[in-house]
Amino acid sequence: MTDHDIIVIGGGLSGLRAAIEAHRLGADVAVISKVHPIRSHSGAAQGGINASLGSDDSWEAHAFDTVKGSDYLADQDTVEILCKEAPARVIEMENWGTNFSRKDNGRIAQRPFGGAGFPRTCYAGDRTGHNLLHTLYEQVLKRDIRIYSEWLVTRLVVENDSCTGLVAMNMADSDMEIFRTKATILATGGYGRIYQRSTNAIINRGFGISLAYMAGVPLQDMEFVQFHPTTLWGTNILITEGARGEGGYLYNKDHERFMARYAAGAMELAPRDIVARAIQSEVDEGRGFPEGYVHLDITHLGKDKINKKLPGIRQIAIDFAGIDPVNEPIPVQPGQHYSMGGVSSNKDGETPVSGLYAVGECACISVHGANRLGGNSLLDTVVFGKKAGSAAVDYIDTVEFSSEVNFVDLLENEKKIISDMMGEGGENFAEIRDELREIMQEYVGVFRNKEKLEQAVDAIRNLKKRSRDLKVNNNSDIFNFELVNAIELKGMLELGHVIALGALAREESRGAHYRTDFLERDDEKWLRHTLAYYTPDGPELDYKDVTITQFQPERREY
Repeated sequence: MTDHDIIVIGGGLSGLRAAIEAHRLGADVAVISKVHPIRSHSGAAQGGINASLGSDDSWEAHAFDTVKGSDYLADQDTVEILCKEAPARVIEMENWGTNFSRKDNGRIAQRPFGGAGFPRTCYAGDRTGHNLLHTLYEQVLKRDIRIYSEWLVTRLVVENDSCTGLVAMNMADSDMEIFRTKATILATGGYGRIYQRSTNAIINRGFGISLAYMAGVPLQDMEFVQFHPTTLWGTNILITEGARGEGGYLYNKDHERFMARYAAGAMELAPRDIVARAIQSEVDEGRGFPEGYVHLDITHLGKDKINKKLPGIRQIAIDFAGIDPVNEPIPVQPGQHYSMGGVSSNKDGETPVSGLYAVGECACISVHGANRLGGNSLLDTVVFGKKAGSAAVDYIDTVEFSSEVNFVDLLENEKKIISDMMGEGGENFAEIRDELREIMQEYVGVFRNKEKLEQAVDAIRNLKKRSRDLKVNNNSDIFNFELVNAIELKGMLELGHVIALGALAREESRGAHYRTDFLERDDEKWLRHTLAYYTPDGPELDYKDVTITQFQPERREY
C-alpha cells in the first residue's frame, strides 16, 4: 500500500495544473496516469485559449459570450470565475514558458473564434495544447512531483461518503496496488471514443467519469455532447476552428457559402453547435458532397499565412488526406469532440463525495452549459485545475488517512473481479465496443428524436447484458491491452446509457442537444441541469436549477 496526501488521476493539463498547485501549498502530491503525461489528449488541442487581454475587451464581455454560447445552461457564478481569472492564468503560462504567437508589437496574438464578440483566443500557431502541456510538464519535473505513468485506476475507494484511496493496475506487469489518499482529484478527460466518429485520442473512453459514477457521484448534463463542425473526412482528425478564425470559408458542392442560411451575421464563426448542424443539414439534404462532407477552403489565405498561422493543419491535410490546403480545399464533416457534461462538481472541483474532486473535461463545473465555445476548454483546465489543487490542500488539513477501510480485502476482491474476466470464449470486447459506437453515432448524434433515442437506450441495455459474459482471451501480464479495453468497456456502456437516457428525457432543443421532434428551447420546463445517479438497473435521473446572476436567458441568435 502506498500513501500520498493527494493523488491526481490524469496527466493532462487540468491534472498537472492541480498537482502543481497542491505541491506549491506543501502537500505530498502524486500524479497517476494510464499514459505518459506528454501523450495526454490535451496535447491535441489546436486553436487556442481565451482571455480578455485586449483594451477593448473585458471579462464581462467574455462571460456574456460564454453564457450565450452555452444556450443559458451554464452556471453564471462559475462562468464569472473562469472569465475573471483568464488573463492571470494565460500570463502565468506565458511566464512559465509557453511559446505564444505574437503581434508585431510583441504582445500575445489573439484570433477570432466562434461565438466571441472580440478576438480573444490566444494561440501558439495551431499547436496551443501541445505548447501548454509541455510547459506544465516541465513545471512538474522542476518540482519533482511523483508520476505513476501507465497505471490504470480500476476503482475509487469510497466509504461513508468519503473517498479514501484508489485501486490501480500497473499496465507493465498487471500488478495491482492500493493507493491510500486524503484527497483524490479526477482529471481524466472526456469520452469521445464511445462514438464512431471522434476527434479524440483512443485513450478517451471516459473511464474516470464512470469510476466516479459507480462510486455514487452523480453525472451532470451528459446529454450535451459537442460535435466539432470541421473534422477531416475519413479520419476525423480535428481541423481547428482557428482555420475559420483566420478567414477560412465553408462551401457546399455548389460552391455556395451556405452558412448564410444558418447564421448570416456570424457566418463561419457561429458557435460550434450551429455550424455542425449546418454542415450536417447540407449533407443530409443533398447539398454536400456525396461522400458526406463539405469543403473548408483556406486557399485564399496564401501560403505564407497558412505556414505561419496553420502549419499543423497543412501538415495534417497533406499526411492524412493527400491534400495541400494551400492549393485545394479540405473535406470536412462533424465529429464528436467534447463532453460538456461530466462528474458533478462545484467551482472548487468538489464533488458530493468528501475528498473527491473533478476538473477538466471529465467534470461538469458547468461553465460550458449546453455548448462550449472554442478556446474555453484549455482555459477551464488551468483555472479550475489550480482551484481544485488549492481546495484539496485545504481539505487534507482536516482529515487523516483512513484506518477504517480493510484495504487488504478490498485489493483481493478487485484482483478476483479482474481474474474472473480472464478465460476462453465469452463475449469479445471489440464487438460490443464497435456496436456501442455505431449506436451512439446513429441514434445519439447531431440530430436526435424520440424514436432513435428509445432505440439507443434499448440497444445499450442489451449490450450491458452481453458484457456480463465478457472474456479476455489474452492471458499475458505485460501490457495486456485487451484486458485494459475490457475493463474500460463496462464504463463506456454506462456512459452511453446515461447520455442516451438524458437525451430522451430532455424534450427540447438547447445548444448541442437538438431534437427534431422538439425544435425549440423550453426554459419553463428545461432551464435546469440533469443529474444521473447509478443504480444496478440503469441511470436514475434528477434535476437541479441553473445559477443565473447577471444574464437573463434570451433567444440565441448570431
